[in-house]
Amino acid sequence: MEPEFRDNRDGSRYEILLDGSVAGFIDYRASGDLVELLHTEVDSAYEGRGVGGRLARSALDDLRGRARTTVPTCPFIAGYIRRHPEYLPMVASSHRCFVEESG
Repeated sequence: MEPEFRDNRDGSRYEILLDGSVAGFIDYRASGDLVELLHTEVDSAYEGRGVGGRLARSALDDLRGRARTTVPTCPFIAGYIRRHPEYLPMVASSHRCFVEESG
């Protein structure tokens, strides 16, 4: 079954569902066009299956499609952006140093 992705705005979190159950989520705080990605969690039953990466990609694609700027305070999201620099332009300039590849 294909995962379902949703923006649970009432809960201020992105969710990924597998077999109808929430398999993982990203908590966020939105203020205008700025969205801070706070915390990512994947249910232990789904760890190691790429659920976190799919969730991160879906959330970032949604934010990019809505022309939002993001502050990835969650280490998992910051690491994801580091490995996928195509998302770097949407990171607030004040926080790019935390996700840019050094070297």
